[in-house]
Amino acid sequence: SENTPIDLIIHTPGGLLLAAEQIARALKRHPSKVTVVVPHYAMSGGTLIALAADEILMDRHAVLGPVDPQIGRFPAASILKTVEAKPIKDVDDETLILADVSKKALKQTRNLVFELVSERLGEEKGGELATTLTDGRWTHDYPITVDEAASLGLPVVPNDHDTFCNLMSLYPQAASARPSVQYVPAPYPNRPSANGRRDG
Repeated sequence: SENTPIDLIIHTPGGLLLAAEQIARALKRHPSKVTVVVPHYAMSGGTLIALAADEILMDRHAVLGPVDPQIGRFPAASILKTVEAKPIKDVDDETLILADVSKKALKQTRNLVFELVSERLGEEKGGELATTLTDGRWTHDYPITVDEAASLGLPVVPNDHDTFCNLMSLYPQAASARPSVQYVPAPYPNRPSANGRRDG
């Protein structure tokens, strides 16, 4: 219902920009209050989703991250810097194509962040935040703490309560042989590992 507030827990290392963009735009259009809860981290696409919220509840040790676009294995901003550092005749065609894609990706991502935050922050501060989060000044895994997020103008509320961590512990993640990031409740439960043996 349009009158129902949304509380969304985000715990993610990131992922596909398109999916994060669709979720963020849907949250932004929701007429009632949207609260995002970050118990541990919401990196990259997770941060993009959080930017659409009216309020971001973060554990004191939780972090957000930059949303600078990645082209394959490399940050778009770094691809552009590499091309700018060489004479054009020394740059191969594939790198020039990657630089063109990088330029478009940086512009698109900056515009998206601006769209999500400018209504709340205004054009000037919204533009500054969009640039800060997308221009590649940090590595992609740079942790934006609660205090830094607040200083950037995000609607952050420190949350030291265990309510959301307790809720997450009710939904254990399946064991996987593939490396991934997991929420691990404390104390760590004795459960089967990917090879069928019990851990702990």
